[in-house]
Amino acid sequence: MNHADTLLSRPWTIGQCAALATLLEATAAKPGNVHRGADFEDVTYPEFVAAGIAIAPVLEAAAGRPLGATILAAVEATRRVTPRNTNLGTILLLAPLAAVPRPQSLAAGVSTVLSGLSADDARDCYAAIRLAAPGGLGRVDEADVEATAPSDLLAAMRSAAERDLVARQYADGFRQVFECVVPWLSAGLTAGMAPLDAIVHVHLRLMSEFPDSLIGRKCGAAVAQRSAKLAAEVVDSGPPGSDAYHDALADLDFWLRSDGHRRNPGTTADLLAAGLFVLLREGIMKEPLFG
Repeated sequence: MNHADTLLSRPWTIGQCAALATLLEATAAKPGNVHRGADFEDVTYPEFVAAGIAIAPVLEAAAGRPLGATILAAVEATRRVTPRNTNLGTILLLAPLAAVPRPQSLAAGVSTVLSGLSADDARDCYAAIRLAAPGGLGRVDEADVEATAPSDLLAAMRSAAERDLVARQYADGFRQVFECVVPWLSAGLTAGMAPLDAIVHVHLRLMSEFPDSLIGRKCGAAVAQRSAKLAAEVVDSGPPGSDAYHDALADLDFWLRSDGHRRNPGTTADLLAAGLFVLLREGIMKEPLFG
């Protein structure tokens, strides 16, 4: 084996997996999201790239520190490169995955990580959410992030699971990530789709089956359901790359970007980043990534 083959045979480090997952997710031209061809008025593609790089060293060390401390440190690292929230949902999903020791499988290991959460984890996680200041949270009667942090973070996530897809991953052992995002991405790549095209297609499938909870928080359940219906119409319009698919995708993108970008399907993007991390960490997504 020559030197080049030796380099290619080495697994990505956890920090590299995190950085590459966030870069791939942010770069893919997903409808309604920031990507390399579309910024928002108040946040740009380079900010997403910089944030992904900034959190990589924090997540590299995740297996050796409490989960809440990792989440807070990742948000603090993000704040050093941008004052805007670009990645809170992604951090909340990647941190438990990154905390699983490398020899363990992610599906089993993440449940162990979540079952060991403490009151300190809840305190630091709530501090991280307040620091990130995500849009559309509103106020709720139970486990509100502006109130004192609960002693049981997992219970708080379970209470929010019906209205927030990120919280649902904590409550259900990352079920949508492992049972939907990962196999759907794997199937697209196996079928010969380019990684960025596969990401866009899975984004649409995920939106169609699980109405985006960021849209739901900002615009209401009816608008989230409408976005899911429109995403399903794109999936059903024809094979990816066809004229019908391209036209339907462009129409959905236009609709999502209306109303001041309030229809941004950001939670769907967070789940995609988590799925990409799994593919990279488990060696399912092979390099070169853009070959």
